[in-house]
Amino acid sequence: MNDLLINALLNKLTKSKFRGSFHLNSKMKEYVRIKGMDVVKKHAYEIVKKNLGDAYPKNDGKQTTMRQVHPVFIAQHACACCCRNCLNKWHHIPKGRKLSEQEIRYIVRLIVLWIERETA
Repeated sequence: MNDLLINALLNKLTKSKFRGSFHLNSKMKEYVRIKGMDVVKKHAYEIVKKNLGDAYPKNDGKQTTMRQVHPVFIAQHACACCCRNCLNKWHHIPKGRKLSEQEIRYIVRLIVLWIERETA
């Protein structure tokens, strides 16, 4: 999916009362500024692969904290990439099978674009 379509999806997600309520606080924005987007993107890839990649992730639906501990976790909630149910509902990525490398890269791109919007 190209960035134009991803940006359209992000616009739709921000209109959701729940999804639109997530924002990075100043500490998370500073973390992104200090670490840089390349590091944050690497973290996003690792987190998505570990927490969502399996067909049946451990603690699915509860594996992504809502606390401000890392900008990727907040972005996952804002982008509906926090669990396999949300991935299915919002992104039409089926549950019950391992995520493909292409799907992981799509999720990471979505997260990165959301974080870039938040830190602009």
